[in-house]
Order: sequence, then structure tokens, then C-alpha cells
Amino acid sequence: MARWEDIHPRERASFEERLAGRYTAPFEETPWVEAPKLVDARVAIVTTAAIHRSDDRPFAGHVGDYRVIPGDIDYQDLAMTHSSTNFDRSAYQQDVNVCFPLDHLRTMVESREIGSVADWHYSFMGSTAPQLMEPAAKEVSRLLIGDNVNLVILIPV
Repeated sequence: MARWEDIHPRERASFEERLAGRYTAPFEETPWVEAPKLVDARVAIVTTAAIHRSDDRPFAGHVGDYRVIPGDIDYQDLAMTHSSTNFDRSAYQQDVNVCFPLDHLRTMVESREIGSVADWHYSFMGSTAPQLMEPAAKEVSRLLIGDNVNLVILIPV
């Protein structure tokens, strides 16, 4: 993938010309929140890898819903049901931490690098239209606040 600054100025101007007016920011202003010090952070994971508890319902279609994953789950109790045929599961099969780094967060708590790991984590299925995911994302944000989470690792897959 080329970096924007490596593209010839004439080509950049052409792209900018073609894209002018196509994109507008979804919000009038961008909220800014100061990140907590890591040693004080309560960290949760939000992934779009369609990971869920083995006994939970699988992801189906591109509905925009989510699954709740407990913070004390054993990796053997997880499943992935991403439905995209273009989705490469090989990295997940070799190391779940690629899509859901809960083990790494637990290690960071033990070494006092972060304050704590959230009680609950959340998974969506990627390749879903954002407008279908928005109601669930708003609900998850309320759940994160309820769990006193002040730092989220977003893992888009």
C-alpha cells in the first residue's frame, strides 16, 4: 500500500479533486477525551472477529449484533463464526490473541502495566454495514461505562 506522501503531487491532486464533496465528517465536532495512565486503566476488548462463547449463538448474516464475552473465559471455550468467505482464520487458529488478546491483558495486570481487565468484552462480526451496527455499538458503549472501563482496545478484523 502506498503512503499518501509517496504519491506524486499531480496524482494526489487528481484524487483530491475526484473525492471533493464526497466525504463529510459525521459530527460537527470531534470529542476528545484524555486517555488514562495505563497503570490506572481498566481495559476491555472490542473485536469484529465474530468471536463468542462456544455455547452462545453463532453470528449469522450481517445483522449488526454483538456477543458478550466474560473476562475470565478460557480460550478453549471460544468459537469464531465469521461468515465471510474472504476471512482468513489461520492466525486465529494458531493464536487467539491475534483477535482477542485477553491473555496479554492478564499478563499486563500481573506486571502492573495496566490497572485491571474489564469483567466483560464484546465481539461483533465485521463486514457488516456500520449503520446496522450503530444501535448495538451504542448499547455496548453503555455497558463499557457500566463496567467502569476507561480504555478499549478496538480490534477490527
